[in-house]
Amino acid sequence: GSSKVQKTNVRVIAATNVNLLRAVEKGKFREDLYYRLNTVPIYVPPLRERGEDVVLLFRKFTSDFSEKYRVKPISLDSDAQSLLMRYPFPGNIRQLKNIAEQVSLLEQNREVNAQTLSKYLPTDNSRLPMPIPTGSQGGESMDFSERDLLYKVLFDMKKDMNELKKLVLDTYKSGGLSQSIIQKHSELFEDMDTGIPVSEPKEPSPSYPLPLVLESQKSSNGSSSEYEDEAIEDIMHEEDDNSLSLEKKEKEMIIKALRKHNNKRKYAANDLGISERTLYRKIKQYGIDQ
Repeated sequence: GSSKVQKTNVRVIAATNVNLLRAVEKGKFREDLYYRLNTVPIYVPPLRERGEDVVLLFRKFTSDFSEKYRVKPISLDSDAQSLLMRYPFPGNIRQLKNIAEQVSLLEQNREVNAQTLSKYLPTDNSRLPMPIPTGSQGGESMDFSERDLLYKVLFDMKKDMNELKKLVLDTYKSGGLSQSIIQKHSELFEDMDTGIPVSEPKEPSPSYPLPLVLESQKSSNGSSSEYEDEAIEDIMHEEDDNSLSLEKKEKEMIIKALRKHNNKRKYAANDLGISERTLYRKIKQYGIDQ
């Protein structure tokens, strides 16, 4: 979140069971990030391909459990070890650790045979988590379902907001709220017919006297005199100058308010007594750089 560059000196170790190169090809993983991380790749085979390592890891987990809870460690006989090495372990290392902890916690006899161990090795696929489709079609369906869910959440939020607005208006109409609260937050109710005047004030009346428009007096021959034409011209010219002067003053006031509040339009609009939307329109109209 800093506005300045912060230097760091770190080493990143990332682990995953996903084939990242294949994920990059399918557009599921950023290619630039893959080549940033893939400096020294280390392939660790799944537990079912590691043979006797399974027994060593089982012993490690049971030893940690017994040391932590001060109980006698579990040991496996030869048949139980063979059964453990043949098991495919779809849950990989986490499943092995979970089995080791279950056996250490639940078994009274600390010498475990194959028959006892088999109770902790699920063989029915229905006991495993439902597989997630990995093909392109499955991935697309997942994307669509997530997108639909997100849209539904957004639509529900919009519906709740509209209902809250109606509730606030009903409360106001029943006398539970003052008109100033609605006017203060008028931008929230712009899409609704509130029947309440917004907070944007009327244009201030000019402090200078308005010019009088004189009726043209015709000469005896029915045409206006040159003097009268010049007088009307001068009046129009004076009106244009005053209009430009007002725009200039308005622009100066907007610039001062923006500078005062560090270009925060919301506070500048409150200071000027206009809505934030009107201020934004005036900024575009006068070409004010923020």
